[in-house]
Amino acid sequence: MKITRRDFLAALASAPLLAHAQQPQKPMRVGILSSGTIEMRGHLEQALIRSLAEQGYVEGRNLTIERRYRGPAPVSHMPELASELAALNLDAVVTTCTPSTAVAKSVMTSTPIVMAAVSDPVGHGLVASLGRPGGNITGLSSQGEELLPKMMELFAKVLPKPSTVAVLGNAGNPVHPRMWRKLQESPVVRALGPALLQVEFSGSVNLSKVFDDAVRAGATALFVLGDDPLMFNVQTTIVQLAAKHRMPDFYWAREFVDAGGLMSYGESLRADYRSVGVYVARVGKGAKPADLPVQQPTRFELVINRKTAKALGISIPQDLLLSADQVIG
Repeated sequence: MKITRRDFLAALASAPLLAHAQQPQKPMRVGILSSGTIEMRGHLEQALIRSLAEQGYVEGRNLTIERRYRGPAPVSHMPELASELAALNLDAVVTTCTPSTAVAKSVMTSTPIVMAAVSDPVGHGLVASLGRPGGNITGLSSQGEELLPKMMELFAKVLPKPSTVAVLGNAGNPVHPRMWRKLQESPVVRALGPALLQVEFSGSVNLSKVFDDAVRAGATALFVLGDDPLMFNVQTTIVQLAAKHRMPDFYWAREFVDAGGLMSYGESLRADYRSVGVYVARVGKGAKPADLPVQQPTRFELVINRKTAKALGISIPQDLLLSADQVIG
C-alpha cells in the first residue's frame, strides 16, 4: 500500500513520544531564516503559525519565534543572520529553498533545521538520504528538478510556434546550473520544439536590462527556474516585465500567477509550510531530525491566469483548462 505525504504527516503528528502525553510539555523557541522579505512571505509564515497552533504551540503563549528575513540586504548578510539564530540555542530553525538551507547547515551544527521546498537535498549534500537524513536537517523536498520537463511540456501547449523561451536563472544560485542542464538534456523538452535561451541575473543586475537583452536575443517567452528566494522576492517585477514585453510566462509557484503571470506548476508553498509545522512540533517534543524522513510532495497544482492569456492573445486548450487546479479570471 502506497503511503501518501498526508498519511505520513498525520502519523508524524500523532505518533507517541516515549511516555510523554501529546500536549506540549515545555515552551518552544523557533527561528525562521529566509533570504526573502516578510512582505512576500508573510502568508507562508502564517501557514506555519497556524499549523503549529494545531500542534499545541501558540505564539505568545508557549511559542517564541525569532525571525531573520534578509530582505533587501546583500546575500553576504545571510551567514550573519544564521549565526545569530545559532547563538540562541533554539529548538528548531525553519528554512526555505536550497540557498538558505545550505547557509544554515554551514553555521548550525547542532540546532535542528526543518527545510521546505528544497529541490534536491541529497544531491546538494544537505542530507545523507531522504529516508535517513542522518544529521540535524529534515523536512520537505520539492522535486523541483524532476518537474522541469513536465513544466515545459505544459508550457509548450500554449506557446506559439516557433518560440524561443528565455530560461531565467539566478547567477548566484548553485541549483540553477543543474536545472538548466536538466532542461537541455531532457528528451521531452527536445521533442517539444521551443528553443531555449539561458538568461541570468543577480541582485546587482537591473532586471529590466536582462529582459531587454533577452528580447534582443530573440526571446518570445519566459520560463523562470525555481528553488530561489531572489526570484520570489521580485516576482511582481518579473511578472510586470513579462507583460511589458508580451511574453507568455511560466513559474514554479502559484504566487507569480496570482500576481498576473500566465501559468505555474508545482507544489503549494502554503501546504509545505503547514507540513513544516508538523515537523517542527515533533522536534519540539523531542524527535531527532536524523530520525524523521524527508518527504517529497505527492500533489502538484496547475494554475492558469485566463485574464493574462486573453491579454496576450493566447488561446488556452480546453483540456488544459479542465486539468487545471485553478483558473484565474
